[in-house]
Amino acid sequence: MRLIRGWAGLKSWRQASVVTIGNFDGVHLGHQAMLAHLCQASRQQKLPSVLLTFEPLPQEFFAGEQAAARLMGLREKWQYLAANTQLDALLCIPFNKAFSHLAAEQFVDAVLVRGLGARYVLLGDDFRFGYQRAGDYDFLQRMSAQGGFKVETMPSVKQGGHRVSSTRVRTVLGAGDLAQAAKLLGRPYSLSGRVARGDQLGRTLGYPTANIYLRRSRLPLLGVFAVSVRGLGGAHYQGMANIGWRPTVAGRELRFEVHLLDFESDIYGQYLEVDFLAKLRDEMRFDSLEVLTAQLAADELATRNYFSATARLSV
Repeated sequence: MRLIRGWAGLKSWRQASVVTIGNFDGVHLGHQAMLAHLCQASRQQKLPSVLLTFEPLPQEFFAGEQAAARLMGLREKWQYLAANTQLDALLCIPFNKAFSHLAAEQFVDAVLVRGLGARYVLLGDDFRFGYQRAGDYDFLQRMSAQGGFKVETMPSVKQGGHRVSSTRVRTVLGAGDLAQAAKLLGRPYSLSGRVARGDQLGRTLGYPTANIYLRRSRLPLLGVFAVSVRGLGGAHYQGMANIGWRPTVAGRELRFEVHLLDFESDIYGQYLEVDFLAKLRDEMRFDSLEVLTAQLAADELATRNYFSATARLSV
């Protein structure tokens, strides 16, 4: 799958295509249904399929620190789409002040028609675009004849009578319901990043952790979790992860730390993918490092019990 970055990259795209547009944050079951439909149209029309998305996400641009925590970084989205879909290209356009003032007509002409040579455009039923969100499905329908493309919309995917959405995924993650999040995503929720050097506190307590570098300051879940870790060869390693501010040691920045069970190798610089399987507890402040160490031992036992129970159920 090709990654097309910004306007310069768009200028290098010199073929007709089928296109869908949106944030696709988390790539949940609703997104997956849209992408499958787009790729089917791609095969039928013998044209490459393109997902057009934005960086930062529009709500991040407008709301800043008040925006909802995103589910996926751009690299995580790219990796998932490349490995799990038949998309031909991901186009990422910078969302800035100039782009936010682009009229819907200009967006259609500059991006869809002249940029991507769109012959087919697939939209979600709630998608809006252009200055003051003036563009929608009906707007595209009116422009489709002169633009030379067909427009189609897809209804939302529902689960248990409720619409599957990125907002709902964030809600259940915030509540610690990882099983429900996995149902909405079609897989466990995951985060990924490169292991960086931390302050070595976990090692002094007998629980060395992989300090995974975060490219964003907010995440949709906090606490201590049982996790499965990928990225160290072909194996999946069991572990426990903490996402939080480390109040016991007066932490000042959000940390994502993973302790791998029965593992001792140096993994600095490795890129890890962490699947969140069960929430063990909320982050807590302890009166001393001794009390914290005792709690880490309890967390380890809970983690081992979780994996033992899961193994028994799978037999």
